[in-house]
Amino acid sequence: MTTSAMPQINPEYVHWFRNSAPYINTHRGKTFVIMFGGEAVKHPNFSTLIHDFALLHSLGINLVLVHGARPQIETNLKEVNITSPLHKDIRLTPREAMPSILQAVGAIRLQIEAQLSMGLANSPMYGSRIDAVSGNFVTARPYGIRDGVDYQMTGEVRSIDVDAIKNNLLHNHIVILGSMGYSATGEVFNLLAEDVALSAAVALNADKLIFLGEEADIEDNGRPLHEMIPNEVDRFLRERDINHEINYFLHCASDACRQGVHRTHIISYAKDGALLEELFTRDGSGTLISHDPYEEIRRANIDDVVGLIELLTPLEEQGILVARSRERIEQEIDNYSVIERDGMILGCAALNPIDESSAEVACVAIHPDYRSGSRGADLLAFLEQQARSHGVHKLFVLTTRTAHWFVEQGFAEVDSSDLPEARREQYNNGRNSKVFQKML
Repeated sequence: MTTSAMPQINPEYVHWFRNSAPYINTHRGKTFVIMFGGEAVKHPNFSTLIHDFALLHSLGINLVLVHGARPQIETNLKEVNITSPLHKDIRLTPREAMPSILQAVGAIRLQIEAQLSMGLANSPMYGSRIDAVSGNFVTARPYGIRDGVDYQMTGEVRSIDVDAIKNNLLHNHIVILGSMGYSATGEVFNLLAEDVALSAAVALNADKLIFLGEEADIEDNGRPLHEMIPNEVDRFLRERDINHEINYFLHCASDACRQGVHRTHIISYAKDGALLEELFTRDGSGTLISHDPYEEIRRANIDDVVGLIELLTPLEEQGILVARSRERIEQEIDNYSVIERDGMILGCAALNPIDESSAEVACVAIHPDYRSGSRGADLLAFLEQQARSHGVHKLFVLTTRTAHWFVEQGFAEVDSSDLPEARREQYNNGRNSKVFQKML
């Protein structure tokens, strides 16, 4: 009798699945607003995207899906020979065009609901039992006359029925919003889906706003831009002429950050798995715009020395951090990064190079009044991005009091003998610090 060999498990899959666990835990119970246009609905990858929506839902993420319908509207209007031109990329909507527009938007909504309802065996949707709901959640008003142009039945968002949407999310429903809004007088207005998504994300205080576009590769002179803050977005848009879709996404992302939505992602709907890659891997697949104008993470400069001293001194007096003189901080200022809010230094950390492939994280400190939330983790992620850009693939940290926190951030304890030789020679045995390592 022979024993058949056990099937081999793909180690890359195991590694990915294990490393996605922190993101699964982080995202559970959070609210994501995801916007995609009618072009995405027509794309061959859309059925796979629906499966990914279902997966996010099954992981406990509250989803609000906002869809556009521009190409479908164009087709319907062409069939009935109605002209509805665009002015500054916004549709002028004559009243006689509304039946065709309503038909296009309604058909897409029904298609999404049908695909979310599929439960075929041997398919990703098996056993999902998703309830999708839509309704008059968006109140609109006329866009009006601008620059002498009457936009007629084109509207803009006036308000979002937050209570109704949250009640449906509480009951485990996926909420679907189209590019239509309803006025107090019973009229229906044609809206920009991007504006609906932005307004919904802000009103719901969503944890993420996600835009799915055809092309999500945003580059600066050939260099991919994976992360930006609103000020960088503003400067980027002033200096470059980019395609309309990305332009509008970036404007909305910047506005969202300034209105309290902490993270906005721009991702490609055409790339299979891009949504999951962005949400459950460290490097992601698109562009992240984060932080409001009053708080941002940036590299430190000489003007920050006083703020750094005020932040570090109490921790040095408690013996949590090694004491550093003002002169030393000034000499090493290029190694520091800070969290600044309205001119105040809320947090800091240093990335001290050891050798070509290793660096040490030091001086991680957050102001006592701002230790709730994820500022420490965000600051560490900022340092990790710096390290990767310099070819560093191994981070070390020496600590006496914050070991558990660094373990939670993916560090593992190692022996002091594992330190690179250049750092091992300076190891202070008097403090008896524990040594932790993280591979990037």
